[in-house]
Amino acid sequence: MSRFFSRRVQVEPAKPDLKPPVDDRASDGTTDSKLQSSNSNAAEDQEQLNSATEDQEPLNSVAEDQEQLNSVTEDQEQSKEGNSPREVSPQEADNGDYIGVQSRPYIRKILEKQGDKKILFADKVLKYTCSGKLKRRLLLITDFALYIVDPETDSLRRRIALAAVEKLCLSKLKDNFFAIIIPTEYDLLMASTRKTEIATVLVDATKSASDYELEVSRSDSFEYNAAAEIVKEVQFEEVEGGIKMRVVKK
Repeated sequence: MSRFFSRRVQVEPAKPDLKPPVDDRASDGTTDSKLQSSNSNAAEDQEQLNSATEDQEPLNSVAEDQEQLNSVTEDQEQSKEGNSPREVSPQEADNGDYIGVQSRPYIRKILEKQGDKKILFADKVLKYTCSGKLKRRLLLITDFALYIVDPETDSLRRRIALAAVEKLCLSKLKDNFFAIIIPTEYDLLMASTRKTEIATVLVDATKSASDYELEVSRSDSFEYNAAAEIVKEVQFEEVEGGIKMRVVKK
């Protein structure tokens, strides 16, 4: 039976995007990874994740996730903005903007098109596709919606009204992974070293926008819908030297 069902919360339809959102899903698959310390770079981690099996050696550590999240090169930034990347000011970071939205015209245009002006959080994240691949994305949270932006194509992938978000799922361990549960759509599984801040911002923003408190679930395993008819379980286990994270199809 399809997961797309109606909810009691009235979700206001999104306005037309500057660029049509692109479906961020991929083909089905299973991922098994371990989080440990190593010096592998983002490209190596991506290659490992594409062929991950249950018997592989540990892949990512918290430090490596941070390295991937911050590994957009100066050349990439220059190709988008035409100049050297600007450092994020302390004031912007204090306001939850870790990417300098004001220095990214294409993001400002996306937000202006939707009528969103107040940014509560903005940062680089890693998004898990349905096949278990990691994709670099920008996560923006405003007082009305959250946005998933592709920094390589400057395109809006998804806009999700805060009223449509039902729950956040996190593990009890010190990993970077979290899932945003959206019953009327497919869910999001992402990684960020600022996942606690993201959870706090989403809870506060949802309460202000919809007058209800967002549920935050912490467990050693949780389920999420990688696509309309594809349910996966994320399992966490503390092992010697790190944390093992595994995603399996139900």
